[in-house]
Amino acid sequence: MLKTKRLSETYDMRVFTDDGTYFGDVEESVISGNKVFGWRIRATKTSYLTKVLGGAKGVIVPHHLVRAIGDIFIINKAAIPSYEEEEKEEE
Repeated sequence: MLKTKRLSETYDMRVFTDDGTYFGDVEESVISGNKVFGWRIRATKTSYLTKVLGGAKGVIVPHHLVRAIGDIFIINKAAIPSYEEEEKEEE
């Protein structure tokens, strides 16, 4: 059975990757037409985003990378920025 949620119920929801890493909190939804295009995720003090992005406030995760929405958000780990790979390429 498909359960539906109101967009307003998802704000400030905690976001985790599918491997269990705390990613951040939902700040807002990005809507294009009648569909959800993506989610703006806010970096919090203890989130993985803060460790990777430093001073950035957050990222936008495309909706197709969201695996599940319930009590928490679960996103695909492909949404995690991979700065380690870029640093290796520069060397």
